[in-house]
Order: sequence, then structure tokens, then C-alpha cells
Amino acid sequence: MELTHPLTLDDFMSGLVKRNEGQPEFHQAVKEVAETVIPYINKRPELREAQILERLTEPDRVISFRVSWQDDEGHVRVNRGCRVQFNNSIGPYKGGLRFHPTVSESVIKFLGFEQIFKNALTTLPMGGGKGGANFNPKGKSDREIMRFCQAFMTELHRYIGPNTDVPAGDIGVGAREISYLFGMYKRLSNEFTGAITGKGIEFGGSRIRTEATGYGSVYFMQNMLAARRDAVEGKTCVVSGSGNVAQYTTEKLIELGGKVVTLSDSSGFIHDPEGLTHEKLSFVKELKNGKRGRISDYAEEFRATFVEGERPWTVPCDLAFPSATQNEIGSRDATTLIENGAFGVCEGANMPSDLDAIEIFRNSRILFAPGKAANAGGVAVSGLEQSQNAMRLSWSPDEVDSRLKSIMAEIHDQCVEHGRSGDYVDYVKGANLAGFIKVANAMLAYGVT
Repeated sequence: MELTHPLTLDDFMSGLVKRNEGQPEFHQAVKEVAETVIPYINKRPELREAQILERLTEPDRVISFRVSWQDDEGHVRVNRGCRVQFNNSIGPYKGGLRFHPTVSESVIKFLGFEQIFKNALTTLPMGGGKGGANFNPKGKSDREIMRFCQAFMTELHRYIGPNTDVPAGDIGVGAREISYLFGMYKRLSNEFTGAITGKGIEFGGSRIRTEATGYGSVYFMQNMLAARRDAVEGKTCVVSGSGNVAQYTTEKLIELGGKVVTLSDSSGFIHDPEGLTHEKLSFVKELKNGKRGRISDYAEEFRATFVEGERPWTVPCDLAFPSATQNEIGSRDATTLIENGAFGVCEGANMPSDLDAIEIFRNSRILFAPGKAANAGGVAVSGLEQSQNAMRLSWSPDEVDSRLKSIMAEIHDQCVEHGRSGDYVDYVKGANLAGFIKVANAMLAYGVT
């Protein structure tokens, strides 16, 4: 039954923007979801009456706190930390911590909102949350980072736990930071539990966790191509970023016979027409994980082209894998990719395409995998780490990888189920509806809470 006065996108967004002024990233994330789920809501009056979308876009709580620490010279530094616990209708809050100067309430809310749907798609019992601080780890010593992480956890530990909220890593929070954070949590709580994921293998971490987001992104593309009786092999691939996600996206693409011709960082991008090899990728891993150098060093080492201050979307390709950060693809980039032959885009980062770019990709009917589906591999293996911790056991790399492949295939199938129209699959619509329906039904079952 259609409602007499259906909810409209403009009316909904007008109210949301008024309630959340000065938060453009959050507005963007909500609009992208609301556009596809509002028609579904208007066909289910019980969802409208229960104000499900309004409740879903209002976090359960936003926790903001001061982080005071001392640098190596004895100077007192002050940063702001936060944690957004967005929705726990289907499981404990789950989402990463980001340490970066750009961290704001808007950024954390957009990430936490996306996490609700991403986690729902994995089929694992995880709610949505996110956190971080406007702290920049770059240029800091190990001792400074340790002191910051310990100060951060001194406040955060009050709000997390294996059955409440389970943080993980994100930009600026890798194995080193997770180790410091978990060590302090363990000391403060006086218990050894799976309250944080992304831990070292020696103390409860999962195999394949480091690789999971990049591998999962490629597995999702594999599924999209297989649905068209195609494969990664022989395809020219453009990858942005050069951190963890980009590295393991590249690794899996090479393994499957794809030719990766670009990587990037904030200084620009490299173009290697011959394609990266496992040897060249090992250089990048050492450069970024050990030496913390710039991607331009790759160009000098392997006689590739370095384009300063630009992103790689002008390079002709078959498949594109944005794996750096939010809004790295705008409308001009999207148009250029399509004009240069790209017929598949798979988002390894969180919201790397802006709304105009997404509209162009959808209207062109290319294969476009939104981040909430394509980059769910990381949180999926984090969920598997929680399971291993709860059972006090550790699975082999092959077993975890097999489970990751199955989860990404299941996410793909959900997107197809809810996004198919004739012979075309709108993966944006499919991902949003599949995640929304699962969470909405749980919220309805609880009543007004």
C-alpha cells in the first residue's frame, strides 16, 4: 500500500541537514543511501510510522573526549578523540579508529553510518560504529605514538568491550597502534578479551586480516565479472593509493592475471605501462610500511612516470580500484574513466566517489561496486577474528581466505537480489536495500528503543 503523503528525499534531507549543520561528509553518505531506500519505505507504511530512517540516521551516541599526552621533548599536546556508536540492532558496534588531522565529527559519522550497512551485508552479527582522533602519526616517534595511544585508550576503554563495541584499525591506525591500544585496554580492564580487532597473530589476531580489504575488493570484482562470464585476467587496472588496501588489491590482481599500471599517494601518482610485478610490489610495501617514503621513489627505481599532484583517473584502463580516501573521484574523473574505456569501478576505500560521480557511473550502466559492499572484506575478517577470540582458537590462512571469499560472494548475491532490473544490476541500490532491510527489520522487532 502506497502512503497518501510519501516521504520525499528533499524533505528528509532538509531535516537531516538542519539537525547536523556543518557536516557535509555525513550529509553525502546519508543522501546516497536515502535516495535508494525511500521508495522502499514508502511501500512499507510500518517503516514510515516507526520513523526507521530518521532513527537510523541519528547515532545512538556520540562520545567526544580530550586526549592529553607528552611528546619526546616533554611538551604537553592536546588532541580530540571521539567514538560514534551508531546502531547496534544486529550486534555490537563495530568499526575502525582513524588517526588523521582531517578527523571531525562529520567524517566519523559518515564512516559510522556507512559501517551499519557494510556490517549488515557481511551476514555477521555486527552493528555500526567508528572513532578516531585529529592526531597525525606521521613524523612521530614510536614512543610518542605509544603515549598518545595509551592516553586515547585511557578514556575510550570505558565505552568498549567484546559485547559492546569492538574498534579496529583505519587510516593512521595500523598494527603498531593497535598493539599499543590493546595493551592499554588489557591493563585497564584486567582481562584478555576480543575487544579490539586487527591484533597481532601472537595475541589473538586473525590471519589474512591485513590483506582482507584489498583481497575482498578484488573478490567482489571477480563476482561482478563472473556474472557477465568475464574475468580479471588480462584486464588493465588502475589502482589509487599505496597503503594497505591498495597494496593487497594490487597483489590479488597480479595473482589473478590483471595488469596494475598505477599507484598513488598525496604527492601524485606513478604510471608503469609494463605493470607492477610481485617484485615491484615488494618495493612499494617496504617503501610505505618500513621507510614511509613517497610513491615518487617507485618512479625513480623502475623508470616509471610520476605525475605530481594528480590522481590516476586519466590513465586508460578496463577496471578502476579507488583505494585511497573519500571523494577522490569527482564527476570529471568519472567521465574521463568511462571515455577511456573503463567498464568496472570497485571502491576499496570508504566513499571514494562523490555523489555526481556515482550518478555518472550508474547512468552509464558500467559495473560499479560501492564501498559498503566492495570494501567489506576488512570488517568481515575482523568479525571472524571476534569469532576466533570467543572460541579461543585460530584458523589457518587458507580457512580464513576461504571464508572471506564466501562472504564477498554472499554480499554480491544480496546486491544482485535487491538491485537487479532486467539484465542490469544496480549495485548501489542493491547494497543499500539489502543492508537497510536487515537492520530495519531488527529495529521494528525491538519496538521503539
